[in-house]
Amino acid sequence: MLTFYHSGGMSCAVATHIALEEAGANYKDVKVDLAAGEQRKPEFLKINPKGRVPVLVTDKGILTETVALLLYVAQTHPAAKLAPTDPFELARLQAFNAYLASTVHVAHAHKLRGYRWSDDAAAVESMKAKVAANMTDCATIIENEYLAGPWVMGDQFTVADPYLHIITLWMVGDGVDLSRFPKLSAHKAAMEQRPAVKKAMARLS
Repeated sequence: MLTFYHSGGMSCAVATHIALEEAGANYKDVKVDLAAGEQRKPEFLKINPKGRVPVLVTDKGILTETVALLLYVAQTHPAAKLAPTDPFELARLQAFNAYLASTVHVAHAHKLRGYRWSDDAAAVESMKAKVAANMTDCATIIENEYLAGPWVMGDQFTVADPYLHIITLWMVGDGVDLSRFPKLSAHKAAMEQRPAVKKAMARLS
């Protein structure tokens, strides 16, 4: 059985949570209380020295980082068809998820975690002020360059879709006007109707 560590809130771990449900995986989930500092306790740091979620404990070892977890879930549950088998199409999926992880997630993080990049209070506030514009720029790129529709890769639902879903929810909270992005809006609405998404979201609290 897999053991999935998450924070229980609207973190990027939601993407893996949804993927596990979509795959019909046999797993148990463990909530890490970030507000209480559980991620910094020795017990958790033995699991992930980075002190972050998500973490997936498998029979072969421990995996971290959303992009890796999503691909692992897809490839260990091939019947769910959560990733393309064609190498080029799989690389396209990974390019999208890498963009979410390396660019969009970082742009979002400047709102609440500017202290990671600067100790200057004015600089931190300046970072916060740029979040809405930066996330809108990211939404534009996703809408125009990545999101084929109805799912990220087109007709095939993949592990790119749960990741985009949590990012889209962040965008709304970050001040992005989703009405400007019809494909993103349609994707969000379609995701909210999937049973796996409903089940994963219900387990956040």
